[in-house]
Amino acid sequence: MYRTAKGEEIFVIDGHTHFWDGSPANQKNIHGKQFIECFYAYHSNLSPPSEKWEKEKFEKYDAKTMFDDLFVTGYDDMAILQPTYLTDFYKNGFNTTERNAAMKKSHPDRFILNGAFDPRDGTKGLEDLHALSEKHKLKGVKLYTAEWRGESKGYKLSDKASYKYLEAAQKLGIKNVHVHKGPTIIPLNRDAFDVADIDDVATSFQDLNFIVEHCGLPRLDDFCWIATQETNVYAGLAVALPFIHTRPGYFAHVISELLFWVGPDKILYGSDYGIWTPKWLIDKFMAFEIPADVTKETGSVLSMETKTKILGLNAARLYGIDVEAQKKKIRAGGGYAHLPEAVHAPR
Repeated sequence: MYRTAKGEEIFVIDGHTHFWDGSPANQKNIHGKQFIECFYAYHSNLSPPSEKWEKEKFEKYDAKTMFDDLFVTGYDDMAILQPTYLTDFYKNGFNTTERNAAMKKSHPDRFILNGAFDPRDGTKGLEDLHALSEKHKLKGVKLYTAEWRGESKGYKLSDKASYKYLEAAQKLGIKNVHVHKGPTIIPLNRDAFDVADIDDVATSFQDLNFIVEHCGLPRLDDFCWIATQETNVYAGLAVALPFIHTRPGYFAHVISELLFWVGPDKILYGSDYGIWTPKWLIDKFMAFEIPADVTKETGSVLSMETKTKILGLNAARLYGIDVEAQKKKIRAGGGYAHLPEAVHAPR
């Protein structure tokens, strides 16, 4: 919960979090080492110095650390757990639904658990998706189109095999499809994260919501031109948001373009935990104003209403969360006993 200087309460749903194990003990090969080191470089270069972690902690943090960073020190009311399997790089997977499910079980009112699928898994994968959905009552999945599987170095959502899985997800009531379409992470291939295939499936599956994580960066223009015409395509701010610290001008460009093309109802906040932590991100976001010259050109303004939608209300709508009822649940569990002190923007 973020509380403004005027006492207004802003409900926060963190749309992009992970509970990973990138430790050397879990690395299967050099690619596992490369992947977590690339993540750590993003963390180190885009975080304020006071928020930088030691590498050992970053590789594998515990459940208590994650809970405290999101809900005690941080402003999150709820967080969506997004899996990333990478079983070709990690012995037990990097960040699996099963590992995330333990967090959900411990804190059922604070976490939303998403599953995953990979169309290269064929019939067995479809059976697994059914079982996963039935076990966890999934409302969303996270897809990683650049993940390596043997000799395959990625797939497209527009592939025939992908269509079978999206049809299955639709029948199972899994409405929210989060797709990593952003910066590459070594050793994965940049082109396998291309946003173009979103255009195809968004048109073909009108009953599904496609949340494009990282808003297509570095292909922001491509994403915006797709999302402005596809009513079921949304922008996830994970990775884009940390530039608010190191490159505020760049962040102003990204958020103003998103507001111009996509609109305030189709942008979702995400911290990308544990690459970054919610408190400093939200403090800076709440204090941020789009420069006057950018607003003059695009008409984009980060009003309080817009910030409130981005931080939580948009995700609540997609996942069917009754915000007031959820606040009561959290209060009943003592979850708001020690709200973090907000850093308010000077006015």
